[in-house]
Amino acid sequence: MDTHKNHLSTRKRFWAGILLAQFLLFYLFSKVDFFINLFERFFEFQKVFHQKIVAGFPFSVGDICYVFLGIVLIYFFIKIVKKKSRNSFLLKLLMILNLLYFVYQIFWGMLYFQKPIIEKLPKGKISLQETKSLTLKYLDLCKQTRTLVKEDRNGVFKVDDLAKIETEVLKNQHHLPQFLNNKKAIEINSFKPSLFKGVMSYTGIFGYYNPFTAEAQYNAELPSTYLPFTLAHESSHQLGYAREQEANFMGYLIGRNSENLDLKYSTEYFVLKSLLRYLAEHDQEFVKTVLENYSEGMKRDRIAEKLFVKKHEGFLDVFFGFTNDLFLKSNQQEGSITYSYFIDLLIRYH
Repeated sequence: MDTHKNHLSTRKRFWAGILLAQFLLFYLFSKVDFFINLFERFFEFQKVFHQKIVAGFPFSVGDICYVFLGIVLIYFFIKIVKKKSRNSFLLKLLMILNLLYFVYQIFWGMLYFQKPIIEKLPKGKISLQETKSLTLKYLDLCKQTRTLVKEDRNGVFKVDDLAKIETEVLKNQHHLPQFLNNKKAIEINSFKPSLFKGVMSYTGIFGYYNPFTAEAQYNAELPSTYLPFTLAHESSHQLGYAREQEANFMGYLIGRNSENLDLKYSTEYFVLKSLLRYLAEHDQEFVKTVLENYSEGMKRDRIAEKLFVKKHEGFLDVFFGFTNDLFLKSNQQEGSITYSYFIDLLIRYH
């Protein structure tokens, strides 16, 4: 009996040591350009096969895996609490954590340390006036495009055909500027409505990329103003852009000149809102004036968004906002509510 316990203790220490070694190893990898480039090339090599594996399933395979994993982890924790089975299940838990952490870093985690896109764009200080000028430009663009899209019976923008938008997003990946994008576009439709859409509405999360199944998940309950750009954003993750604001920027490039008016309007509207959020810290009167100059249709869309957010406010929204903020900052990104990097990319591109 003692021999068995000693054997389990030795194996636990071994797997705990392996996990710690992984933390240190991947941290060192993140500091060396050679290894970062290696992981970039590996992602480019494997992403076609990775997306093809589950793309044919009409439901989110990744979400089902997360549910199964959650059940397993709860079962393990219950067993660990019990003294009799503690050592055995703690060992199994350490082995699972090692596997998950390794797969996550190999397939996704190291991409957060790629060279920033901003290094490929013009340098120099961005003035407040430039930002305001671009805001007024996007106000006009939104007004024009808004007149061309469909509405529901309440006069709120409504997506006409989500499948067409998905096809358009994948097609437009091929037209990203070559001086900015070195990722290979692949027209594999792996967009999936999340099975957790009811919960996601209360978390403030519009969509997410699943690094284990390469699916682009989205919350199907979102207002139509959010949905098309969310697809463009998540497809940018599938291309290989891990940083959130860089995925926003690539999503913008995918949607800005789209022939699909729903995608075009959603993209322009996202840019306008981002600019206004940024300017709210510098000139609230200007922001107020822009909001007052929204078209009637845009005002209805804004009210619909505010009602959606108000309806789903609560503890989960605060909790996930906080945890997402910590996650972003731990991966060398700005916090979840900071748009300045996206604004920098946007204005330098223009």
